[in-house]
Amino acid sequence: MVKDLSVNLCVLQLQNPVIPASGTFGFGLELADTLDLDVLGAISLKGTTREARYGNPVPRIAEASGGMLNAVGLQNPGIDVLIREKIPALRKVFHQGVIANISGFSVEEYRECCAKADACDGIDIIEVNVSCPNVHGGGIAFGTSARAVAEVTSAVKAVCRNKPVFIKLSPNVTDIVEMARACEDAGADGLTLVNTFLGMRIDIVRRKTVLANTTGGFSGAAIFPIALRMVYQVAHACKIPVMGCGGVASARDVIEMMMAGATAVQVGAENLRNPFACPEIIEELPSVMEELHIDALKDIIGTV
Repeated sequence: MVKDLSVNLCVLQLQNPVIPASGTFGFGLELADTLDLDVLGAISLKGTTREARYGNPVPRIAEASGGMLNAVGLQNPGIDVLIREKIPALRKVFHQGVIANISGFSVEEYRECCAKADACDGIDIIEVNVSCPNVHGGGIAFGTSARAVAEVTSAVKAVCRNKPVFIKLSPNVTDIVEMARACEDAGADGLTLVNTFLGMRIDIVRRKTVLANTTGGFSGAAIFPIALRMVYQVAHACKIPVMGCGGVASARDVIEMMMAGATAVQVGAENLRNPFACPEIIEELPSVMEELHIDALKDIIGTV
């Protein structure tokens, strides 16, 4: 029997729920000559700010058991280059969902960047990152306060009249449900969770931190059970759709996330270990569905 991998994410129908997470797949163009991008459900593009950013000093990456830490610091060419160059180039080779990931250092910056993304024909969903742990003064400064995430959500929704708005939440909070409900009450169309956990490594020979930024975002297989728990809590507490993210590395992980309540599933650090991770997961899904007697993925969303 042919398996149905399709899901509906707000107004966007995806051919499958597998989405490379922001920051792990560039702007899609980097891998266009290496794999068939059109097998993906969608792509969440590299995080974008109003101005171009070089990012944090190096070293920016550190290995860890069960994952990795990164402190890239939102290196990106800026929103105008995204709209003028990156999106048109991507649309020539990619015909599935495009998710623009927007970061900011003020409510006004979020509003301005999201308004430009909303007016761009090549973008389908706007993902507002209030959860980056690697940038001082932005992102996580908003994502750890329910009042602040609600303020950002309201401001962005006021200027986004064409595209659904998903808020990407930080796991570095006491109560993830409180943050999620604040976004939902402020008008968010959906939620993405979780981003990375704040961590660090020390080089015991040099007696210095491995990352120049001291701390960074911890991602990889080790965070999967915690991310899964948060997706479950939020999906059962809110009525808006959730994109699950955090440690996903296999088709079984995708199904587990969906059973917990995720409508779509983002793959992050695994893409950095294996650039073919997403196509391999998509190829593997039908056989795992057959084994588990699942005919359509949409039927298992939130079944646990």
